[in-house]
Amino acid sequence: MHLDDRLQALADFVPEGSRAADIGTDHGYLAVALIQQGKSSFVVAGDKNRGPYEAARRTVRENVLEEEQVSVRLGDGLAVLQPGEVDTVCIAGMGGVLMTAILESSPSITAELKTLILQPMNGAMELRGWLYDHAWHIVDESLVIDDGRIYEIIKAERGSRKKPSGLDLLVGPKLWRKKPPLLKHHIEALLFQQRRILNGMEKSDRAKGDKRFGQVKRRVKALEERLKW
Repeated sequence: MHLDDRLQALADFVPEGSRAADIGTDHGYLAVALIQQGKSSFVVAGDKNRGPYEAARRTVRENVLEEEQVSVRLGDGLAVLQPGEVDTVCIAGMGGVLMTAILESSPSITAELKTLILQPMNGAMELRGWLYDHAWHIVDESLVIDDGRIYEIIKAERGSRKKPSGLDLLVGPKLWRKKPPLLKHHIEALLFQQRRILNGMEKSDRAKGDKRFGQVKRRVKALEERLKW
């Protein structure tokens, strides 16, 4: 199974020998590839919608895999899992806030997990903050460009650590430390977003009087400084 660059970046972060789940599996490509690449011994491919569920079942059949290797399940979030059934969960292609809601909605499942591989479409800052507030910490991050868009991939493991600064939560603490080739493009995209927010707030006297206005101004300046490294 050939994966696009985004999904392969997720697969690269999955620990060798893990028992994994791909939540919101869509066509089941990641789940199948984890078995074929020898990353996981067992994968649950879960999706809450009937169409993707059926598509994932076809992908598994076409790749001649057994239920004992990839179990395709219809259900919402982590509800497709039993406590302790897997040690690693991958969630990709949805907002960071929705990811936190999924993790919070099944505490008995989340409590047994060791590793999270997350690819938020937005809300990455809020997601990173949630991880540190709930006894997770980020051990690695990567950036990948696929179809003209930059994606952030986050690998988190169980264990409390000091929470990074707000700017590091926005940029990515491990990304800033590693400084991968796409980092400047990533910061430029974040800067564009923050400037757009600032420009909108500047049109309203009420917004300019809110403390968030000052926070956004400082964030814009800090991002501009980071581009100078």
